[in-house]
Amino acid sequence: MQALLSVYDKTNLADFARALHDSGHSLVSTGGTHAAISAAGIPAQHVEDITGFPEILDGRVKSLHPAIYGGILARRDIAEHNAQLAAHGIGAIDVVASNLYPFVDTVSRPDATLIDALENIDIGGPTMIRGAAKNFPHVIVVVDPADYGWIAERLVAGKDLTQDERRALARKAFQHVALYDTTISQYLGQYLGADVLEPDETTFGFSKVSALRYGENPHQQAGIYAAPLSTGGIVRAKQLHGIDMSYTNYLDADAAWRVVADFDQPAATVIKHTNPCGLAIHDHQPTAYQRAFEGDSVSAYGGIVAFNRALTADTARAMRGVLFDIIIAPGYEDDALEVLRRRRRTRLLEVAPASGPQEGLDVRLVSGGALVQQTDDIAESTADWKVVTERQPTDAELADLTFAWKAAKHIKSNTIVLAKDNTLVGMGAGQPNRVVSVHLALRIAEDKAKGSVLASDAFFPFADNIEMAASGGITAIAEPGGSIRDDEVIAAANEHNIAMLFTGTRHFRH
Repeated sequence: MQALLSVYDKTNLADFARALHDSGHSLVSTGGTHAAISAAGIPAQHVEDITGFPEILDGRVKSLHPAIYGGILARRDIAEHNAQLAAHGIGAIDVVASNLYPFVDTVSRPDATLIDALENIDIGGPTMIRGAAKNFPHVIVVVDPADYGWIAERLVAGKDLTQDERRALARKAFQHVALYDTTISQYLGQYLGADVLEPDETTFGFSKVSALRYGENPHQQAGIYAAPLSTGGIVRAKQLHGIDMSYTNYLDADAAWRVVADFDQPAATVIKHTNPCGLAIHDHQPTAYQRAFEGDSVSAYGGIVAFNRALTADTARAMRGVLFDIIIAPGYEDDALEVLRRRRRTRLLEVAPASGPQEGLDVRLVSGGALVQQTDDIAESTADWKVVTERQPTDAELADLTFAWKAAKHIKSNTIVLAKDNTLVGMGAGQPNRVVSVHLALRIAEDKAKGSVLASDAFFPFADNIEMAASGGITAIAEPGGSIRDDEVIAAANEHNIAMLFTGTRHFRH
């Protein structure tokens, strides 16, 4: 029996090699793996002793040889395969342990060059792994040092692995290589110009961060995964305090972080079921928080609050008496942490801006496949908006419309946002028709609706929306325009002395 070991990550390698040797396997290894095994006093042949050919091209070519791959790929249940091995003096290889060059670690260095990246693309390793996984009924393939222990225990005891266990190891091996190749493809793709056609085939690779207790409901399994080339974001948030995060906690936390990260000014938001029920911008953080909270203080209870600036002690004290499941910020003052850690269950997350080749994509699984689109981050300017009513907006109204328009793209369609003094005072979300969203936004805002402005993520199909907005005291409206009844809508706005602007863009969020 032979075992081939060729690993970059040498965690627990010596113990595994010793167990293989003790179970009757003769060991074959390459380069640094051979040196590590030999240093541990375990006998092993070098690959070149098997191939009769030395490593060349700085180690780029060492295991790619029929004497190796014949031993990996031969089916033991085919007499002709066994005869060919014997005829060519090739020994069957029964165990292959391999893991790959650290491509992600290499390209994640700020000073990494293209040459560094290319030199850390493994060739022999993936080939060995794929060959062994293809022939898993006869070859045990191991890519994860975490599997060394139970496999070694089984082999030392003289027990074979079951076919299901071999199949599971093969699946793990193919997934390991698939993630590796996907990461390389993404790395190369992020340097291509915008004029380069998108590929007809695409894959997305993720590495498990941790298992979650369950998904949205207790009967659903769940986990959280990270994109290998990404940095920051909710997936890599540092939890400073509180109980473990759940699946829905991560969903809501991501929504909260995306909202505040979209604003250049200091912002605070309160999230419930992925929708902002409160949002405000203000240079004084406690004021931003208080205004966001008061946007819908009833819904805020048990929600998530997020900030795009380091959280101050004054803000932490301003949150006293309000239950929040999660508090999110890019940093915390020491005194703020001292205050917030008195909340036994509340999770405190420290989050950095997200970046990476997948950050510009929105991917949703659908039956039979996936929908992929660019994220909704179009650059917009109020200078491109068109005033379509007789009355021009005031400077204060235009400032509030700008705020409301940005807020609208983070709320589920059909979306209506009411804002005043850079504060969300009411919103309607996820309704099957727009007039219901207007009604809900006015109901939440109550008296605060008077003198506020309104943003609608898509055009108004009928003038009844305007009539309802006017009844609540709305003074200015931003909407995309483009309805076949735009003239009726504009006429209704003029009738009620409402300033209306057409943005020319839409922000559906389903």
